[in-house]
Amino acid sequence: MMPNITELEGFLAFLSVEKGLSKNSLVSYRFDLIQYFQYLTKIKKLDLSLVKHEDLTNFLFHLKDQGMEASSIARHLSAIRGLHRYLVREGTLKNDITEKVDSLKLWKRLPEFLTVEEVEKLLAAPDLKTDQGIRDRTALELLYATGMRVSELVNLKMEQLDMMVGIVRVFGKGSKERLVPVGKQAQKWIQRYLTVVRPQFDKKRSSDLLLTNRSKGMTRQNFWTLLKRYLRQCRIQKHVTPHTLRHSFATHLLERGADLRVVQELLGHVDISTTQIYTHLETSRLKKIHEQFHPRSGRNLQNLH
Repeated sequence: MMPNITELEGFLAFLSVEKGLSKNSLVSYRFDLIQYFQYLTKIKKLDLSLVKHEDLTNFLFHLKDQGMEASSIARHLSAIRGLHRYLVREGTLKNDITEKVDSLKLWKRLPEFLTVEEVEKLLAAPDLKTDQGIRDRTALELLYATGMRVSELVNLKMEQLDMMVGIVRVFGKGSKERLVPVGKQAQKWIQRYLTVVRPQFDKKRSSDLLLTNRSKGMTRQNFWTLLKRYLRQCRIQKHVTPHTLRHSFATHLLERGADLRVVQELLGHVDISTTQIYTHLETSRLKKIHEQFHPRSGRNLQNLH
């Protein structure tokens, strides 16, 4: 026996009549909420009034442990939140336990990222007295400057780079093309690499931008190896992958006030919900600004007395 199915049917009817949801949306809501009810049955919470905040968070972590994507967990939470709010409005439930669930912190944890100071240390790690060091510095600078995926970086061709304009043409997932600006610092290192190093490495007239000293295009494994070496050299203890520089790129932009839609375009995210993993930074920044400048914020109220 599951929690009251009548409550579920009433909620779905409300969504259909009052909210005008499509049949497909209603099917999704029903499916997600049945999964929720099945979980509650397993933990012997057969009445929704007995369900606590911890039960809901445990259910979401249960979905995560099963390998469910964050977007799907978000959909489940949206359905559950809608149900509980509906039942509170109807007077069936006294409290809305979903109010305490911070979805971003719960199931969309921000990936590890480096501070600006850590990025600076990493970029300065290669030995610039060697051709390989100049190439590695260029690769690191370009990855951090553009927020590219490492697969996009190592697959870059010479013709994708426009040094006159200062942009790189990136082909992302599904061969979707985007134009990404390349900052002055990265441009400087690219120019140095193209002038001093690449001619030494290019014995086979390759079209790849980043080459090994064997005249082959750099691979993801090559980049992984050099990154791990420089992380050890810098004594950075965080769990860092090539993707961490992409996360750092997005994080640092938002910390300095970049618009989320712009970051979405730069990262090549099709859906902005993918980019919203970083929005807690924007929220944190806005809270600090509000606290600092609004006359009736907690800090400034103390000064009024």
